[in-house]
Amino acid sequence: MPRAVTLIRSAALSDVAEYAYAATAPAESRLIFLAGACPLNDDGSTAAVGDYAGQALKAVENMEVALRAAGASLQDVISTRVLVASSRQQDLVAAWQVVRDTFGDHDVPSTLMGVTVLGYADQLVEIEAVAAVLDA
Repeated sequence: MPRAVTLIRSAALSDVAEYAYAATAPAESRLIFLAGACPLNDDGSTAAVGDYAGQALKAVENMEVALRAAGASLQDVISTRVLVASSRQQDLVAAWQVVRDTFGDHDVPSTLMGVTVLGYADQLVEIEAVAAVLDA
């Protein structure tokens, strides 16, 4: 199935970052704007309390459910923003590694941010995403 997302890299920018620096989608693609994926269990409780990596994994799983409902998958994501409730770089990196590993070769442009607080009790991670698909 053809994909709408084209990842763009530049030899003029550092290759240290584990993501493409830009992405495009053609005009005929349908954009999907996801609400922030939170690490919530089906009953509304927060998963993996105190565990940045565990919460990142649950947030990605919930994001995949939302993408499927919109007719998309992780391979259709064009950008992400990973929010981590911490001022410690190692906590941000713990969450980021899970997100990065989940996306594999589809290393979409991403922003990783430390924030003061997130919306749910015990929430440490939230992932925003935009996807683009070509409808048949």
